[in-house]
Amino acid sequence: MPLAPDHEPLLRLLLGGVPASVLRRLLDTHGDAAGALAAGPRDWASHGADRAACAAVRAPDGAAMDRSLRWLEGDRHHLLGWRDEAYPPLLRRIASPPALLFVAGDPALLWRPAVAVVGSRAATAGGRANAAAFAAALARAGLCVASGMAAGIDAAAHHATLEAGGMTVAVLGTGPDVAYPASHRPLMARIAAAGAVVSEHPPGTAPLRTHFPSRNRILVGLSLGVLVVEAALRSGALITARQAGDAGREVFALPGSIHNPMARGCHRLIRDGAQLVETPAEVLDALAPLVGDLARALRGALEHSIPTEAPPSTAPFPEDSDTYRLWQALGHDPTGMDELLERTGLTAGAVSSILLALELEGRVAAEHGRFSRVGV
Repeated sequence: MPLAPDHEPLLRLLLGGVPASVLRRLLDTHGDAAGALAAGPRDWASHGADRAACAAVRAPDGAAMDRSLRWLEGDRHHLLGWRDEAYPPLLRRIASPPALLFVAGDPALLWRPAVAVVGSRAATAGGRANAAAFAAALARAGLCVASGMAAGIDAAAHHATLEAGGMTVAVLGTGPDVAYPASHRPLMARIAAAGAVVSEHPPGTAPLRTHFPSRNRILVGLSLGVLVVEAALRSGALITARQAGDAGREVFALPGSIHNPMARGCHRLIRDGAQLVETPAEVLDALAPLVGDLARALRGALEHSIPTEAPPSTAPFPEDSDTYRLWQALGHDPTGMDELLERTGLTAGAVSSILLALELEGRVAAEHGRFSRVGV
């Protein structure tokens, strides 16, 4: 992909070790990464960067910078900064959103209503089968299935979603080019080709224990709800569920045998207030109002106001709105994103968000990255 003007300054700030909270403040204050970088060490320190980070930003690691820039030149490789209009809106609402995201695949999927399916790495055969069944059903219903690409439940959910032709997002605790476990490299390639692989860590970042709890907050932030399939009493899945509850997301748990140690974490979640579910339909019923709320919020943010003197219009949308412009660019034959951008002159972020709102309202159908009108 062509490098954007903001990529190199964003990378310098990130690779210098500037914490996400400080980097967000710098970007908010100066408007973009270039302005933040040009502000200099005294300004960085006033926003909370320590002396070591300031020194590292001034003299970045050349090898790490080269590796990151080379990765960004790859096909369908993206870098979304905090001020980027394509930054996923739900993720902005969590307590500590990442300052930037590396995305391999389709960044528009990060805007879609999603369910995080998580559970034990040492899952039972029954747990993997349940994860696959729920993930496939949720995907066929039009939801994006998100997980962490770990062994066990995560992998079962990703594989089943891909086999069902659905949308899946993998959130990594490594760099976007590092599969963990290493045996999941083919799975990561499939997800990047048909969905999206996401990380807040730069290319080349190895798996570190401390990265995975923080990875889980991103998984929660991208999702409307979290489904825990199997979990021991001490597991990362329970951390994810607690983060989901703290973030105001729905938490679902599958019950299991009292003799299965991998079910005890789910039972504790249910005792603590998680919703016990036995079928995918129960998850869909619980999330349906949230999907509608998301569509209405997107529409409210996207539509321009209509002049009070304007005559009534028979068009499905206000004729001075971006939604109307995109609607006119759509036909009943499937149309790709690049062509829609060319026809409308809108940005990729605007087109992605409008398409999502229209799809949630049942006005647009999406299949294999192409979009068409439903009805008139």
